[in-house]
Amino acid sequence: MTGAAHGQGRAIALTLAAAGADIAAYDVATDIEYPAYPQGTSEELDSLRAEVAELGRTGLSFVGDVRDAEAIASAVTSTVAELERIDILVNNAGIVAYAEAETMTEVEWDAMIDINLKGPFLVGRAVVPHLKERGGVIVNNSSVMGLRGGNRLSHYVASKHGVTGLTKAWAIELAPFGIRVVSIHPTGVDTPMNDGLAALEGSTPEEIAERSAGNLLPGVPWIETKDVAELVLYLVSDRARYATGAQFVLDAGLLTR
Repeated sequence: MTGAAHGQGRAIALTLAAAGADIAAYDVATDIEYPAYPQGTSEELDSLRAEVAELGRTGLSFVGDVRDAEAIASAVTSTVAELERIDILVNNAGIVAYAEAETMTEVEWDAMIDINLKGPFLVGRAVVPHLKERGGVIVNNSSVMGLRGGNRLSHYVASKHGVTGLTKAWAIELAPFGIRVVSIHPTGVDTPMNDGLAALEGSTPEEIAERSAGNLLPGVPWIETKDVAELVLYLVSDRARYATGAQFVLDAGLLTR
C-alpha cells in the first residue's frame, strides 16, 4: 500500500486490516518540493502500524518515495521476508496541483508524472514477481480525471489517464498468472491533500472540490475516504473475482453530466 500515512491510503489500509489482511504501508512521510503542501508524516505511519496491530494484524511501515526504485525494492524484500507473501498491491500514492499550460515548469510536469504514473510502474515492477507465485490483485488509484479532462490540470490529467492505460495493459499481460488489475476513479475526496490544495489556491476545501468535480448528487461536494476504502475491499475480494482490466467509478454522478 503506497501513500498510506493519511487520507485514502490510511482508510484503505485500516479497512483491509479489519477484514483480515496484514499491511505493509509505504509513504514518503516528509514534505516534498512540489507540490508545496504537507505530505504524510512518520508519526502517522507509526500510528497506522499501531492501529493495524490493535485489529489483530501485522503492520509494517516503510518511509520512501515512489520515485525511488531502490527504496521500493528494499520495502518489498522486507515485506516478503516478514509476511512471506504479497497478495494485494494498492497503488495509491499521488499528488495534485493546478498549473496553467503556458506557465507550467518542467519540474512541475516531471514531479506529477513521476509520482502519479512512474511511481505505480516502479512499485508494480517490484511486486509483480511475488504476485505471479500464486496470483493476486493490483488496484491502481486513478481519478475521475483519468477518464475526463480538467481545467489547469493538464499534467495531472495526463498522469491519471496514464494510470488508466497502465491498468488495461497490465491486466492483459498478467491475466495468465491469475493476477487481476483494476483502477478506481473517485471524485473529490475529503482528505488532507484537498485541504493543502485549497491552501495553495487561497480557497476553501469545499470550493476546490466543487471546482474540480461538480458532482451530480446534491449536497455532496466530495466523498469520504471510507467510501473509497469499501470499494477497494470489494475489488480485492472474491466477490470481484472476475473483475480485471476495468475502471470502477465512484463519482457521485460527476461523469454523467
